[in-house]
Amino acid sequence: MERRVAREFRHKVNLLIDNEAEKDYLYDVLRMYHQSMNLPVLVGDLKLVINEPSRLPLFDAIRPLIPLKHQVEYDQLTPKRSRKLKEVRLDRLHPEGLGISVRGGVEFNCGLFISQLVKGGQADNVGLQVGDEIVRINGYSISSCTHEEVINLIRTKKIVSIKVRHIGMIPVKSSADEPLKWQYVDQFVSDSGEGKGSVAGLASSGGRDNKEKKVFISLIGTKGMGCSISSGPTQKPGIFISNVKPGSLSAEVGLEVGDQIVEVNGVDFSNVDHKEAVRVLKSSRTLTISVVAGAGKELFMTEEERQREAHLREQERQELMHQKRLALETNKIIKEQQEKERLRKLEISQKAAEEEERYRREIEQITAEEEKFKREWEEDWGPKEPPKSVQTVTAEVHSAPRSKHKLDLEGVAHDQLETDDMDEVMMKQDKQGFQKYVEDFDPYSMFSPEQIMGKDVRLLRIKKEGSLDLAVEGGIDSPIGKIVVSAIYEGGAADKHGGIVKGDEILAVNGKILVDSRLAEAQTTLARAWNMGGDWIDLVIAASPPKEYDDEIPIIPSSTISPKTQRKVFEGSAPVYRQGYLLQL
Repeated sequence: MERRVAREFRHKVNLLIDNEAEKDYLYDVLRMYHQSMNLPVLVGDLKLVINEPSRLPLFDAIRPLIPLKHQVEYDQLTPKRSRKLKEVRLDRLHPEGLGISVRGGVEFNCGLFISQLVKGGQADNVGLQVGDEIVRINGYSISSCTHEEVINLIRTKKIVSIKVRHIGMIPVKSSADEPLKWQYVDQFVSDSGEGKGSVAGLASSGGRDNKEKKVFISLIGTKGMGCSISSGPTQKPGIFISNVKPGSLSAEVGLEVGDQIVEVNGVDFSNVDHKEAVRVLKSSRTLTISVVAGAGKELFMTEEERQREAHLREQERQELMHQKRLALETNKIIKEQQEKERLRKLEISQKAAEEEERYRREIEQITAEEEKFKREWEEDWGPKEPPKSVQTVTAEVHSAPRSKHKLDLEGVAHDQLETDDMDEVMMKQDKQGFQKYVEDFDPYSMFSPEQIMGKDVRLLRIKKEGSLDLAVEGGIDSPIGKIVVSAIYEGGAADKHGGIVKGDEILAVNGKILVDSRLAEAQTTLARAWNMGGDWIDLVIAASPPKEYDDEIPIIPSSTISPKTQRKVFEGSAPVYRQGYLLQL
């Protein structure tokens, strides 16, 4: 959704704005708003680039990019546009006139716009607004009419029908040579106060001092312009407006004290005297007056006004200096933040490099330990030969298989090994290969004396080949009170090792002590140890005495039972580990 809105916004920007610098400015303004969330500043900045009626749709395109909590205020701050036409009727012969001033015309490459309203006048009472564009008068389209033609069209009927649509902007022009510009109504027009209104049009205005502007005044049905003129001193010759009556026709069209009149109805006022100027102004009921706004303002200032003007200039200077200091401080803060961000990223990259180096060293250490263990194995037992087939064994094969139950230690010692201590029997041989107990294992390094008192504790290292095929049962919460081996299945890794038999207690797996463990915990530990990396699994067991665990299940000689009978003996036993997974038989 957000991507679609952003895509539509960019399309609208590319459609309405050709200048790349203005596009960049618009995007920068939106970015700064999302950082500061200052909506009035955003709208003020947007008005600098949305500076003509054709760009007003951008306000609607930007609205979805504004957070919901700001959208109501955004609607209040942005211009209200309307595509609908509104028709009103005004009495041209009303004693107070129509109550509007208009500006524009085809000669200025724009339509005709209402630039001022008389408070409480006809136009104000019927709902016309400053910034309305007049589309039709008395049923005629005025899109190709000059300002003077529009004035004449209004005079043709007693009741004037006007159709308008609200734009919210007014055309301005500082001089005939400058391009047409636009201003928002809140930046240009103020309430005019009470007074008689007439049809008058301001075709262009600069909005600042010493800017030329042109006004159109119709004196029909009025008592006069409502202003006085004076000749300038020798050092500043010319004809200047010295007084403007509030609410007068001159006030409506925007004439102010200090404006210099440079031309009236085509007559140059640069070299005329006061008497000739008055004659020209009274010679016609329709006047086109060109003035330079504020050119002689200082000629008519009182001492108090001069001091106020100087004070305002000083305030503006101080404000500019303040803004400059703020900009410098802001730049300093931004640079500090950028430096902090750079240092933070550098620290993160250094930590990442250190962590990677630590990981590399750990991997090297693990690899070295594996190589060391491999060498020790080969020194003890010789290099391992790869299996030739599935049935190939890795050691001497005997003709008769051994029972899967507890072996008699004395028989094993007598048949296979010669040793002084029967508790340290380390090897046995059967049809699957050889097995090994770890010789230098010290049980007291892992267990307390109470845990192993009276037990024959041994450490077995079982090669991970195929599945473990070992079943356990019991647990600390069971009647047995310990984890014991309930079955060893033929062909599994436990069977091949031969050092663990049914009834043996499992005390620890890969260093994790299971003396006080429940059955589920022991099963999970065995599965995890068998499936994790490495070639071996270490089991610490307490060898069970002969026939200690065989009271409930009679031992049947292996030579007298079939494979099917042998499997049936273990039905209903604990879970069995096959192929590294826990299976329930």
